[in-house]
Amino acid sequence: MNKGVLKMKELVEIIAKALVDNPDAVVVNEIAGEQSVIIELKVAPEDMGKVIGKQGRIARAIRTVVKAAATKMNKRVVVEII
Repeated sequence: MNKGVLKMKELVEIIAKALVDNPDAVVVNEIAGEQSVIIELKVAPEDMGKVIGKQGRIARAIRTVVKAAATKMNKRVVVEII
């Protein structure tokens, strides 16, 4: 596994756990392809609004931070909140 991918997964996990009321329910999976990586973020249903934010602002901010980290590795990263 690529070290940078692991760091992005940890980054998403740290951000999500800081935002939610139930940090134990936060699960982050990553699916690595050749040129892209999908990071799936699962949270408790009652915490969904906290990671998405008003009009998706927090979700967009998480994606922006991860995309900035991914740019260094020439990878395309997609963060899905499910």
